[in-house]
Amino acid sequence: MHTPEPMRSVPGVEERRIRDLIARSEAAQTDAAALPKLHTDDAVIVNVAGRRLFGRESFASAMAEALASPLAHVRTALDIDDIRFAGPDVAIVSLTKTIHDERPGADDRSALPLTGVMTCVLRREGDDWRIALAQTTPVA
Repeated sequence: MHTPEPMRSVPGVEERRIRDLIARSEAAQTDAAALPKLHTDDAVIVNVAGRRLFGRESFASAMAEALASPLAHVRTALDIDDIRFAGPDVAIVSLTKTIHDERPGADDRSALPLTGVMTCVLRREGDDWRIALAQTTPVA
């Protein structure tokens, strides 16, 4: 019995588009208008603190709220560890998230981990990719 090879839809082009999406999402982390647009309408987000959000509108609202608080001084860096294609229009991206808590006095009170592992499920929409799920697990 023949086992099919993993799906690779024009790997070079699609992987570049996916890497570009992740880079745009990292660059837009303090832009409550831009970052949600990189997600699907029905996206599911689970942040490093375990807060789960359903849908782009919920994410945009939570992001605006966070950016109006001291959390605006917490930034993250994303490093792609792996990209796998689950089908022609679905990709699973494994990342390492480094958290930089730059809030005043954060050294004294920060409960945020310094590192998380993030998994994103991406869905192709037209010629671009959107984040359908983003889940971050803190690393102790």
